[in-house]
Amino acid sequence: MTDEDYMRLAIEEAKKAESIGEVPIGSVIVYQDEVISAGYNVRETTQRSLGHAELLAIDKACEKIGSWRLEDTTLYVTLEPCPMCAGAIVLSRIKRVVFGASDPKGGCAGTLMNLLDESRFNHQAEVTSGVLEEECGQLLTNFFRQLRARKKKK
Repeated sequence: MTDEDYMRLAIEEAKKAESIGEVPIGSVIVYQDEVISAGYNVRETTQRSLGHAELLAIDKACEKIGSWRLEDTTLYVTLEPCPMCAGAIVLSRIKRVVFGASDPKGGCAGTLMNLLDESRFNHQAEVTSGVLEEECGQLLTNFFRQLRARKKKK
């Protein structure tokens, strides 16, 4: 499968978040050409600041392979990782991160800074950005447009 194929799976995860009123962000982790975990945002539903798609996928991947080291894995996520998620990616030693839409307000995989390629850390992750960027970005744009419209009606 290609980066686009795996990103489509992450988009499907994002749609699960959207279906429960969450910000539509989804993630999958791939190891040896197999999806070993997936996650989508549940921060509002659970009222937990750690309810980010990437963190949930990382936790499930660690459980699946029986190690906190996720070396030789690739994480696909529909929105550029925030500082918290970028930190978790570095600390879990994920080899590669592929994201769709850039995040001008919180992106730490190249937009505001690149924590994934910080040489002072003991691990760096390869980053590929802009995979199905328009589709990933449109999910977020539509979600927030609908949210603003609902708020105006109140």
